Amino acid sequence: MSERVAIVGAGLAGSLLACFLARRGLNVTLYERRPEPRGGQAERGRSINLAISERGLDALRRINLVDQVMADALPMKGRMIHPVEGPLDFQQYSASGERAINSISRGALNNALLDAAEAAPGVEIRFEHRLLELDSQAGKLIFETPAGKVEAHADVVLGADGAGSAVRGQLLAEGALSEEVDFLDYGYKELSIPAAGGEFALDPGALHIWPRGTSMMIALPNPDRSFTCTLFWPTGSFDALNTSAAIEEHFRTQYPDLLPLAPELVDDYRHNPVGVLGTVHTQPWQAHGRTALVGDAAHAIVPFYGQGANCAFEDVVELDRCLGDTGGSWARALPLYEHRRRENTEAIAEMALANFVEMRDKVASPVFRLGKRIEHALERHLPGRYVSRYELVSFSTTPYAEVRDRVHRQHQYLAAAVLAGAAVLGAAARAGRRRR
Repeated sequence: MSERVAIVGAGLAGSLLACFLARRGLNVTLYERRPEPRGGQAERGRSINLAISERGLDALRRINLVDQVMADALPMKGRMIHPVEGPLDFQQYSASGERAINSISRGALNNALLDAAEAAPGVEIRFEHRLLELDSQAGKLIFETPAGKVEAHADVVLGADGAGSAVRGQLLAEGALSEEVDFLDYGYKELSIPAAGGEFALDPGALHIWPRGTSMMIALPNPDRSFTCTLFWPTGSFDALNTSAAIEEHFRTQYPDLLPLAPELVDDYRHNPVGVLGTVHTQPWQAHGRTALVGDAAHAIVPFYGQGANCAFEDVVELDRCLGDTGGSWARALPLYEHRRRENTEAIAEMALANFVEMRDKVASPVFRLGKRIEHALERHLPGRYVSRYELVSFSTTPYAEVRDRVHRQHQYLAAAVLAGAAVLGAAARAGRRRR
């Protein structure tokens, strides 16, 4: 194949996609609206850590990057629950207690992928190129750059430019697709816990959660022994704390163990921006067999299952597979890619929303903890036959839709078994009473 491919967006999905397409001998140009990020500082309050798990690792293995990327990752084997009062509660992710998801800086991962793309034959990266216009049928693109407007042409255009995708916006303006964005009535704000005496202030082997019913905070470890914290609060709640005294008092009462660990908390709170959360639904993902959307540009999800990047990486793997299955025909590969991926991305979008409720409302509940113990016991006693949703999502590459359907069946079987067992016990009790 000798087509010229333009990828708009040199973030995680776009950079990974460039690496995969370069292996096919394609000439790829990556366009990125931001300045060159390597060697610079991350935008304040926009560094949400990623939880890379098996799906993302599978994609990285395919281009021999997993060892390099994982060198800076920190494995987290479970959740550490921080109640307002009482002891901490560690809840392991897997039945064995050995499996882990991996905390990694978005910036560090992006830089590693950019390095790999830049080193790949046939790939060129152009920063400070903001897409202004796109003719998706002709493959014509117009960008705004520091030197003025520039025009480019490509045989194939792939939009990997995130939830606010400019490519999706251009396709929408052309009438080539429709979109629906379901905004969550929550926002997020980042805080930071620095290293304490050169060491981690909290256990680095866990994802820390402060569940508070209608809100929560999480914290993930960083290689420099700090933690990146993210508050997820209902829309409007952040504005209610408008003085330093009010901020300190709120955290003293609701997050009492955090305040001593975060000396810059008030400054972070007052100056870091509030981000929005939502789910993007796009129909279709491609136009004319030569323009398509990948990752968040097609199907952004809320971050509560840690699957956003993992799901986008799976998109890249599937698109590459479709090119192989169709002999390199983009006109056939792009519709096939959408057909194979759509149901799976819709399934993980549903599961991510459900996991938000679990993290925010349920993880501190004794009933929830008992349920998890029972679930892990079933996994140990019925290996391969009963597998939890979390294990299937995070520690396998089982398609998301299959995970959803399998877990639904497992719960039905379990409920039937409980009812049958109750019936047997009831019958035995009645027989015993008659004998007496």
